[in-house]
Formats: sequence, C-alpha cells, structure tokens
Amino acid sequence: MSNVDKIDQVKLAREKIYKGGGEDRVKKQHAAGKMTARERISALVDADSFIETDIFVKHRAVDFGMDKIEAAGEGVVTGHATIDGRPVYIYSQDFTVIGGSLGEMHAKKITKIMDEAMKMGCPLICINDSGGARIQEGIDALAGYGEIFYRNTLASGVIPQISVILGPCAGGAVYSPAITDFIFMVEDISKMFITGPQVIHAVTGEEVTPNELGGASAHNEKSGVAHFHENTEEDCFDSIRRLLSYIPQNNLEDPPVFDNGDDLNRLASDLDHIIPKSPNKSYDVKDVIARIFDNGDFFETQPHFAKNIVTGFSRLAGRSVGIVANQPKHKAGCLDIDASDKAARFIRFCDSFNIPIISLTDVPGYLPGVDQEHGGVIRHGAKLLYAYSEATVPKLNVILRKAYGGAYIAMSSRHLGADRVYAWPTAEIAVMGPDGAANIIFRKEIENASDSVAFRQQKIEEYREKFSNPYIAAERGYIDDVIEPQATRAHLIGALQILEGKRENRPAKKHGNIPL
Repeated sequence: MSNVDKIDQVKLAREKIYKGGGEDRVKKQHAAGKMTARERISALVDADSFIETDIFVKHRAVDFGMDKIEAAGEGVVTGHATIDGRPVYIYSQDFTVIGGSLGEMHAKKITKIMDEAMKMGCPLICINDSGGARIQEGIDALAGYGEIFYRNTLASGVIPQISVILGPCAGGAVYSPAITDFIFMVEDISKMFITGPQVIHAVTGEEVTPNELGGASAHNEKSGVAHFHENTEEDCFDSIRRLLSYIPQNNLEDPPVFDNGDDLNRLASDLDHIIPKSPNKSYDVKDVIARIFDNGDFFETQPHFAKNIVTGFSRLAGRSVGIVANQPKHKAGCLDIDASDKAARFIRFCDSFNIPIISLTDVPGYLPGVDQEHGGVIRHGAKLLYAYSEATVPKLNVILRKAYGGAYIAMSSRHLGADRVYAWPTAEIAVMGPDGAANIIFRKEIENASDSVAFRQQKIEEYREKFSNPYIAAERGYIDDVIEPQATRAHLIGALQILEGKRENRPAKKHGNIPL
C-alpha cells in the first residue's frame, strides 16, 4: 500500500467515526432537540480550536454480541480547546453510539483527558448524554465509573470541573456531576436520577414522569443538585463561557482581570434610601448588588434554589469576587437548611480558587420550625460556620440591616475571621430583635404594667435605641467602620487592594471534618 493510499485510509476512517452512530441516529438526536457530541463542542469552544484525542479507540468486549458492534469513537468525544482564548479540556458523550453507554474504553478515554487536565492545570468540562453503564461489559463498566469518580475527587479544588447534563444521566453516572463544581441543565433535555420512574413505580407504586423526577426544574428548584437552568443548549453554552470568565484556570492562579471602565470611586446615592424605614419591610438585595459592583454585572448561581440567600460572581475594579447575600424578599432572609448548604458550598469553591468573598448581611436569624430542627438545621447551619471559618481568601462583610444572634456570627462575622466588617447606619447588631428582647428582659414589668401595650412598646424602643444599631459593635472593634451606603463600593475596593497579598497560616492537618 502506497503512502497516498495510507493517507486516504486514515481520512476514510476518520470520516466514518465522525458520522457517530449513523445518519438515522443523528436525525433522531436532532429530532429530540439535541445537538450531537461534536456539534456541542463546536458550539461551546472558540472556532477551530478543538483538538480531538483518541479518536480511534475501540472497545474489546466480545460478550452478548459486542464482538459484532463497532462503536465509533467508543461513544465519547475527548480533547482540548480554548474558550475566549483560554485552554480547557472537554469530553462529550455521544448518544448516537450505543446510547452513549459507558464501557471500559469509553471510561479510559475520559480518565485520560481528566489526568491531562490536572497535569496542565486547565478546567474540565464534562458533557453528559448517556444511557448509563454498558451492561454487556459488566464489571468493567462499573470499574470505569469508579475511576472517573476517583479523579473527580482528586481534581476537586485543583481545577474547576463543570458538568453539563444534555440528555439522560442515571444510576451511578450521576455521581460524577455531583462531585464537580457546577452542574448545568437544560429544560426538557436534561434528566438526572439514581433510579428511574419505572424502578420507582415497581418498588413504591409511585407514578412520576422522568421530567418530574429528575428534570431541570426538579434539580434547580427542589433538590439543589444543579446550579443553572437554561432554556436551550445554546443558552447553556453562553452561560458556561460567562462562568469561566470569572474563575481561574486552576488553584495556583488568580481569576482574569477585566478593565470594564467603571469608576472605582463611583457613588450610588440611591443606596442611602434603599433600606425601608420599617424593619419588617423587605427589599431586593440584588438591587444593592447592582449598585455596588462593576457595571451592575452579577452572575447568579443556583438562582432558583434556597432563594433566601443569594450567591454568585461579580467584579470590583475588574477583579472577580464571590457574593453571598441574605435576601429579605424570601423568608425575610432567614438562614435555613438549604440556604446554609448553598452558601457553604459556594464559599468553599471561591476559597479553593482564590476568589475573594463579599457578604451582604441582613439576617433576622434561623428559620424556626419542627421540620427545620428534625431536618438537621444544626448540622447544616454548622456547614456555613465551617466554610467561612475555613476560608483564607480575603473576606469582606457589609451589614446592611439586621444581624441577629447566631445568624450574625454565621454570616462572615469578625469572629469567624472576616478581614473587614463594615456596617451601614441602618445596621442592627444584637442578640435578637427588639420585640423579642423586650418580651424576655421586661416580661414581668410588662405583665404588671397598667398599660402593658404602651409599656412594652416603650421598652422595645429603649432596646432598639441602645442595642439595635452598629455602634456598640464598633466600640468593641467587631466592625471596622460605619459607612455611608453610597460609598460602599469605594470602601470594598480599597479593602480588596490592601488584602491582595493576604497570607494566612493554619494548623497543619490532613484535612478538617466538615459537618456533612
């Protein structure tokens, strides 16, 4: 065979593999509103930047007719590319090839790309669209999953890992995304569950559709498993690119800096009036965020889950910051089980990847209730305390209004290691709200007063004047300054600049034991 013939042979072999499972299966994929594996990569990464690896890998299974099945590319496309000029590693399961099922060599392609991403210090993007383990390969398929989970764990906190669910993801397959940092799901396309509707019906008798059980809404609004809910695959890829713009390549680097032209000393005069006069009235903390941070830009994470706390990325002076803010619009901004989990995980991501954490505090306490107590709010709430205490990145806190009791401590207080704590003049820092405090402190006097209602109100105002303000905390040095709301941006930028070289030594240990 001549060299020309050999070159033609390579071209023909590649072209055959590029067709995936064949024309009919590609049509079915498109009819379901889904792109193919390679189309997804092309839509996500910079044009012509994708370099595919291991295209000629084949399975070696022979049982149950596998010796007669050719699986193009082993049902997964792997390689590296750039997004906005920054290198990333990526794999995309091909549902047109044996349903994207994972066998021994399919897994080896994935683990090889994971190992290389770790060596190169690049983000890993995992596009999941698979029917699950390749049953014909038995234990070899299960071993493949284990190898992936192990590497997900080793890579955690070293390189960013992003999972994109663009089809079914069931059984053991769900645990790889669960270990990664962020999960994206798309309406009517994404499905995640340990046991599917048929198994659930057989075991419990419950009737549920795949979408109700594990669709994008279920995991973004109820379970909190996913972080982003997109309408289309194109929207999903736009959001992934935006997320990557806020985060570094790895744990040894800082996030990219953007010159966005927003004045460092810009004042936001309407912040002086944003807190309602009545302590029982709500406002939207996202309006505060929009006025403080660069160009009002805010990329929220888990916007549909635990809405009583807001998390996400923004920038100050062009530098990425992570924001954790109580949301008075939902449950009065109380901390609860889900809010604690959501915030703690976000804080730990930011700390892993050198992203300063800015907290905006307006918290009346922990959500009361039997369900919360029996659901383990003590254990879950402790995660938030642990995450803030453990974090060594610059930590800034602005107390906007209420900061009561244990929730005051939990929201990045000076006592948990915050580097700067500012308070607005509207801040109320106390063991509890004036109403409750007056009821406890002056209970007997109120009962014996001739006009108990008027006397009680007098004592409430007395407590509010003495304790429900920022000045006692300022006198003790627990907050660094009481600032004008409109100047919050300048104070935060100044603090971040001085904290840029922060170094903090911690006791030597293998790792802590977070209250999971």
